[in-house]
Amino acid sequence: MTDNSLWNGGPMFDRRGALRVMGASALALGAGRLASAAETPAEDGIIRAHGYSYFGDLTYPADYAHFDYVNPDAPKGGEISLWAPGTFDSLNPYSRKGRGGRYSWIMYESLLGDAPTGGSAPADVYGESYGLLAERLEYDIGKTWVIFHMRPEARFSDGGPVTAHDVVFSHNLLLEQGLPSYAQAVKKRVLSAEALDDHRVRFTFADGISRRSLIDQVGGVPVWSKAWFEASGARLDEPRLETSPGSGPYMVDSYDVNRRIVYRRNPDYWGWHLPINRGRHNFDRIRIEYFADDSAAFEAFKAGEYTFRAEGNSKQWATGYDFPGIEKGWVKKEELPDGTPPTPTGIIFNLGKKVLKDRRVREAISLGYNFEWTNESLQFGLFKQRHSFVQGAPHEAQGLPEGKERALLESLGDLVPDEILTQPAVMAHTSSPKREVDRRNLRTASQLLDEAGWAVGDDGLRRNARGETLRLVFPYPSSSSATLGAFIEVFVQNLRRMGVDAHQEKVDPAQYTLRERERDYDMIFDSYVAFLDTGTGLHQRYGSAEAAFSLFNPAGLASPLVDRIIDISLETETSEDRDVALMALDRVLRWERFMIPVWFNDSSWVSYYDQYEYPDPLPRYSVGTLDFWWFNAEKAARLKAEGALR
Repeated sequence: MTDNSLWNGGPMFDRRGALRVMGASALALGAGRLASAAETPAEDGIIRAHGYSYFGDLTYPADYAHFDYVNPDAPKGGEISLWAPGTFDSLNPYSRKGRGGRYSWIMYESLLGDAPTGGSAPADVYGESYGLLAERLEYDIGKTWVIFHMRPEARFSDGGPVTAHDVVFSHNLLLEQGLPSYAQAVKKRVLSAEALDDHRVRFTFADGISRRSLIDQVGGVPVWSKAWFEASGARLDEPRLETSPGSGPYMVDSYDVNRRIVYRRNPDYWGWHLPINRGRHNFDRIRIEYFADDSAAFEAFKAGEYTFRAEGNSKQWATGYDFPGIEKGWVKKEELPDGTPPTPTGIIFNLGKKVLKDRRVREAISLGYNFEWTNESLQFGLFKQRHSFVQGAPHEAQGLPEGKERALLESLGDLVPDEILTQPAVMAHTSSPKREVDRRNLRTASQLLDEAGWAVGDDGLRRNARGETLRLVFPYPSSSSATLGAFIEVFVQNLRRMGVDAHQEKVDPAQYTLRERERDYDMIFDSYVAFLDTGTGLHQRYGSAEAAFSLFNPAGLASPLVDRIIDISLETETSEDRDVALMALDRVLRWERFMIPVWFNDSSWVSYYDQYEYPDPLPRYSVGTLDFWWFNAEKAARLKAEGALR
């Protein structure tokens, strides 16, 4: 939904590496459908179910045949090909070193299912998970433990059985060799993982903590082969091109480092018969082509070198789709609905830098961004300005805090600045669309910087009392689009007009990834996550405990107020109270001004060679290209006959 493909350096790690630590709950916002199955405790107080949601309601009953939105009779076959920017030197996406190949997590499954690209499954509701490697689970009312009953037929791609021992091994491997922020959070909450026998695994949780993000957390851990890791001596935290066997429907077929990765559907996949898989995973091959930058990738798409493109470059969307493939009807260009809040993407301040600790400085720097000019001059008026971390969601903070939200904030006493209670929720500033610089905003920014002790010197640069300039460096990857480069250039120019010693640095993708991980930047174009629900992953993203090093928190935000509101959200037992807490969280995050919010798009732009089909209507929470689209062999044959594709 956000214009993310302008920024083609890739994320600081594959988002699937987050391991769903944000957790989930049962409420599907706007799902418009009553639950058809409920998790109810038996006489012994134990809840036994085929899936999990925090509030205990499941949309799909135990005997569901397939998810409602899929085509259960979708044909299997064909190839879909996509592009990726920059380079890769590893097929281990969980390593803290190197650049993992796109979708290199696709081979691995978890006890509870999700989408192949890490999204929600099912995609028509939010906060529900259904058994994949596990056929059922049981847990006590207090959620102090859970036992997963695994499917005995589950197999890795090398033919070995998937057992409870592999689950325990994978859990422990992540704690020992995974991201430190992940390990710290999980160790505090999960006391033990125990294989009761070959196909039953029990997790026991700590007392005195929120019950959220416990069962869904351990149910979402990818399961690796214990035998393979022990025999190979491989480590999870080191890059490698050799892949461990997975239990999923896809496996690596071939690769050419920095050029191509091909995944093929495993004909011997153990789980084709499962209702969770019916109508899904339909392509025989998924091919990823690597290109140095967006321009090269687009030219390759026009030439038919790959066949599906998620477009994020507004200039190309507005003016670039006039090539013969479009004119001849070979390529389709569509705007598909997307019901999720836009990703909170923007210019993020490194709060570890001394010059950026003053909130007034951050507000002043924010005024250098001119959304209106950027949108009209660089993006053809196709975007909207984002204000909130949950833009458009029911719990987006609006105006002054009222009712239960105000009562919650007032209960926190001195943690809450008066400004949060007495002023409306922070909104993105407005600017003139007529010129790059808005002089009114420039004057306001200058006043803020003066107040913060950054006076303008004879050379036009701002200095503090020690004579140090207000120097800011903004790196971005060389694989980014020209539009993003132009946007950053204008923003930096506006900062220099304020007297800020601002510089942009265009760096190669590998160096950029390293700088991301080491927080070697003053500002960076990156993203956080929108939150439709609460979960302990909010602490990992926005909390203080791991702020100094968490890759999930690029600003290094560490606020006792934010911590407390997240804790309150985790303690809620009704959807209404949860939404009140999340509204307060959105309000406070915006007040902190650690990100300059940029543009968003409320639909998904896609273009593809007309050989693919998808369900109509699409589910609310996913376009699902690699999940539930399928290949039309007759259309593909026509394209080849007409010379559109080789």
